[in-house]
Amino acid sequence: MKAIVIRRYGTPEVLQYEDVELPKIKPNQLLIKVYASCVNPIDWKIRKGMLSLITGNKFPMVLGLDVAGEVVEVGSQVTRFQPGAAIYGSTDLFGGAYAEYAAVSEKWAAPKPINMTYQEAASLPGSALTALKALRGEGNIQSGQRVLVNGAAGGVGIFAVQIAKALGAEVTGVCSTKNLDFVKSLGADRVIDYTQQDFTQDPVQYDIILDAVGKRSFSDCKRVLKPNGVYITTLPTLENMVQIALTALIPGQKAKFVLNNPTNQDLVYVKELIEAGKIRTVIDRTYPLNELAAAHAYSETERAVGKIAIAINSV
Repeated sequence: MKAIVIRRYGTPEVLQYEDVELPKIKPNQLLIKVYASCVNPIDWKIRKGMLSLITGNKFPMVLGLDVAGEVVEVGSQVTRFQPGAAIYGSTDLFGGAYAEYAAVSEKWAAPKPINMTYQEAASLPGSALTALKALRGEGNIQSGQRVLVNGAAGGVGIFAVQIAKALGAEVTGVCSTKNLDFVKSLGADRVIDYTQQDFTQDPVQYDIILDAVGKRSFSDCKRVLKPNGVYITTLPTLENMVQIALTALIPGQKAKFVLNNPTNQDLVYVKELIEAGKIRTVIDRTYPLNELAAAHAYSETERAVGKIAIAINSV
């Protein structure tokens, strides 16, 4: 089968389109014919070696975490799926989705939303589940609360705005001038143009601030956070991790870090929101698998509006 392989960490040019062996599945895994994947920032951070303490230096390595496709084989312990099922989900942290076939744990897979293409479904697991875990898991979001999403036009941000609205919150989205109308179209009640206004100087206070792009620290946001409000970041900087540890020990405002850990239950929940028309995805661009280097380079500009899809096998 064809896959994108790296043999060392580096620039997008280390991504090579090669023939590799078909994955061998474990008893709790599915073998998926991959129709689509997508690019998340964590993918190119792994490629650059920024997470080498976790991923190690075992090459060759096939990257890619998000996957949508068709089950072609199931392990002996699998009970939820049969060959032919259309699914979406995640591989483990070591990747494997940038390939024509991938091994996926049964617990990290769910039926594909019936009203989505495979490319649209592949855009969900990393970003939508990160947003869901941040708001519902770390933030304990409640109907009627005020939520601010920094980076509202990005991969996690687009889902955070919609999920917060679906859960009954009043949502403020922070984005650039060109994306104001777009973020409003996602359902944001209020939109702040960060090129014109610093949201940390806002007269409004929020129950939850989700920094979906890791640009503002807890210290920056304390002023506009309610006394028992929660700040959640997707970027574990040293400053943030110190604040997370400190605020865990005392009453009042909390700083938290969200790390996506996909579960079948969360994937099914997102699927239900999609099929109910409460959230949608936005695909900025789609690249074929053999142009993954260009897709990574575009993702690194941090200018994508929504998700970057990767088309693999034809349906």
